[in-house]
Amino acid sequence: MSHSHRDALFQWMKTYVYRHSETPFRLASGLESQHYFNCKEITLHPERLSILAECFIEEIIPKLNIEFQAVGGLTLGADPIAYAISLGYQKRGKNVFPLVVRKESKGHGTGQQIEGFWKDIKTCLVVDDVITTGGSTLKAVKVLREVGINVTKGICILDREEGGSENLQTENVTMTSIFAKSEFF
Repeated sequence: MSHSHRDALFQWMKTYVYRHSETPFRLASGLESQHYFNCKEITLHPERLSILAECFIEEIIPKLNIEFQAVGGLTLGADPIAYAISLGYQKRGKNVFPLVVRKESKGHGTGQQIEGFWKDIKTCLVVDDVITTGGSTLKAVKVLREVGINVTKGICILDREEGGSENLQTENVTMTSIFAKSEFF
């Protein structure tokens, strides 16, 4: 990985993303923690998201030894990451389709739970911003697998090191993160 990409991301993580409080934060997993990482400070900022995508495309994904046609995960954490990676590959002359997995099927229109060009997709790299228990990522994996999309690997910005990667591994999904929680305190 270009150290300038990871270094820039690490500085932004320390400056904008990581928070500590004596009063615990409630996490999406339902757990509480005095350590909170709001990765939207990376994924919803154009410059930071661009650097994040380059970091994934240039260093993380090549090490995974995987061919995939799509990238996506459970909305909202995965969405900007999937879009940025898709655009990054498109600039390199390769189509990788972004997929959005809803938490539940739409109650209107077509009622789809997956948005994007998924019907001809055979393989997807699952993405998320933060992994704690792995519940959100696992939900996306199950939805993708239900429609016949093979998911065996995933990437995230941060692994909170609270069992999520291990939980996903029991479902035959190997997660790779740029950062681990222990790097921040």
